[in-house]
Amino acid sequence: MSIKNKLIALSSVVLIGFLTLFALEEYSISQMHKLGMAETLTEKLKVNQLELRKNEKDFLTRKNLKYEKKLFEVYENMQKDIDSLTTILEETGIETKHNKEFSSIVKEYKDIFSKLANTQKTIGLTPKDGLYGSLRHSVHKVQEIAKNANDYKLLALVYELRKEEKDFMLRFDKKYIDRFIKKLDKLIETTTNEEIVPYLKAYKNDFLALTENEVIKGLNEKEGLLGQLRETIYKTEASIENMEKLLQEELEQKESFINTLAIFLTVSIVFIIMSILFFIGKSIIKALKEFEEGLIGFFKYLNNETNEVKLLKDSGKDEIANMSKIINLNITKTKTALEEDRILIENTTQVALKIKEGYLNNKITATTNNRSLNELKNVINEMLQNLSANISNILEVLTSYTNHDYRPKVETSNIKGEILNLCENTNKLGSAVTTLLQENKKIGIDLKNSASKLLTDMEKLSQGSNSTAASLEETAAALEEITSTIINNNVSIQEMTKLANEVTKDVKVGENEAINTTKAMDEINEQVSAINDAITVIDQIAFQTNILSLNAAVEAATAGEAGRGFAVVAQEVRNLASRSAEAAKEIKSLVETATLKANQGKKISDIMITGYSKLNTNISSTLRIIGDVANASKEQQSGIEQINDAITQLDQQTQRNASIAVETKSIAEDTNNIAINIVNEVDKKEFDKKHEILDTLKQVEKKQTSQEVLKKTSKPLEIKKEIKKPQIKNTTSSSDDEWESF
Repeated sequence: MSIKNKLIALSSVVLIGFLTLFALEEYSISQMHKLGMAETLTEKLKVNQLELRKNEKDFLTRKNLKYEKKLFEVYENMQKDIDSLTTILEETGIETKHNKEFSSIVKEYKDIFSKLANTQKTIGLTPKDGLYGSLRHSVHKVQEIAKNANDYKLLALVYELRKEEKDFMLRFDKKYIDRFIKKLDKLIETTTNEEIVPYLKAYKNDFLALTENEVIKGLNEKEGLLGQLRETIYKTEASIENMEKLLQEELEQKESFINTLAIFLTVSIVFIIMSILFFIGKSIIKALKEFEEGLIGFFKYLNNETNEVKLLKDSGKDEIANMSKIINLNITKTKTALEEDRILIENTTQVALKIKEGYLNNKITATTNNRSLNELKNVINEMLQNLSANISNILEVLTSYTNHDYRPKVETSNIKGEILNLCENTNKLGSAVTTLLQENKKIGIDLKNSASKLLTDMEKLSQGSNSTAASLEETAAALEEITSTIINNNVSIQEMTKLANEVTKDVKVGENEAINTTKAMDEINEQVSAINDAITVIDQIAFQTNILSLNAAVEAATAGEAGRGFAVVAQEVRNLASRSAEAAKEIKSLVETATLKANQGKKISDIMITGYSKLNTNISSTLRIIGDVANASKEQQSGIEQINDAITQLDQQTQRNASIAVETKSIAEDTNNIAINIVNEVDKKEFDKKHEILDTLKQVEKKQTSQEVLKKTSKPLEIKKEIKKPQIKNTTSSSDDEWESF
């Protein structure tokens, strides 16, 4: 039997097993689906049961007939669901006793509710219809007669009856019925108004009829029709719980049965398949083992692990025997072809070793009947030829680069792959070196020109520094002579002052006191003036702060809600500026008062000095003249000394400038030499646009020179722009008024 037929038989068995499992799965899904629908219907019945209770409560609370209609509609839906559930249970073989019991209980609930609804309709759905409407009509007639008769005692008794009536309607207690009847009978017996008696009896009859129907309806949830409804709904809850429990148990049993059956069938099918697979596999493995041993021997021969190869066993009628016959035929052909291929490979190995050593001019000469190897040989020979030619071109270019000639380029036409990258990178190397040399030459020429210009400028700076130093030395010598003369004048003035002081010794004490007083008043005036200046600054700051706060408030208002907090801060800053201005005004007033007092003291001191001056007019005049001359001499001496110090510092700075100019000149000379070396080194090499760089730089330099000459000869247009300095007004009394109005 062939392997194909064996595998077909095995596949048929596997397919039958899978179909069996699939049928079982479909059956289990169908059963689970039906039981799931049964559970869903049970849950739906529970929901509908709650819907019945809801409509019942709504009807009893709102006395609206639409809830009665809704309840009957829910009942009809429940009957349909019960019928569907009964059908499913019968199909799945589950007992339907609880289902029928639930249906009868629900029908009983519906009948009781119908009686309850009819009783409520008899009582009255609104205060104006039914027994309740008739009751209200009767009592209103009684009240009307009592009011028309102006019998307030009778009216009070009627109100007592109404109270008992309302107590009953609110509390539904029978004691209020007895109390109502007793009071009404007593009123009928004691009343003297015969007109009201028939209406009182009608009122009594209506009340008794109403209470009778209320008793039938049920005074509380445990009595009458309400109690029956409650008992019935409890029965439905117990019945539906039994249905749920039964469904759950049936669902678990079905699931357990289906799982057990599935496991049994799966194990049986797997056992049968494994048995058939074992016997078929055993026969196939035996044949494959023999085929494998022969094939391994052939592969060892192909891999040169053995020198001989045995033919495979080809006895039999299956596919493996047919493959063995075909392989034996190819073993014979392969053995012959491998000998030819080995010779070609040995020749190729020799050529590869030569290439490895660096000799690219070798070729493969051996041939074989293997078309692929012959094509490979031709491709390798062609590759070696092209590679040798490309490497030769690259070597020629690199040899030129070695000789500092970067103009040649490698030809890249008909070249691809890594060789193309090598050629392009070689050309990029030449281009990069050419660009670098061009930049070096440009930089060297620019550096050379800049260094020459720097040398010229440093020479001029050095000469100017030396000339300035000589002029400063001459000026210093002249100033020393002037200083000496002024010092001698000061000595003479000091002797004259000494003589004058001896003459005025007797009046010195009084005059000194007066002078000290005057000095103190002057100092007070100076401090007062400083305070006035500070107040002016404070006032100006307050004014500007107020303006800034006003601008901030405008910006905050523009920002809207986001700037509200900033507007508050701006207002506080404005308030602070106003308080600062007021404080400055008060301080200014105090300072002006202090100034007046200081001026008065100064006038008194002047009067004292004048008195002393009248005693020694001539002496005072002489002392004043001597003092003026002495002060002038001292000021001249101080000024000359400051000029001497400035000239000395200027001379030192000039000396340092001269030294720096010498050092800079030396650096410029070194830079010039470096630039010349750079240009000379670059000129030794050959590259593209070598001789065009100098011409280009000369044209640029010529253009710059013409522009500089044009700038020197042309007269610039003077534009006088008047800059208006900001004026700050001094805060006087009038400006204070303007500040307050602002």
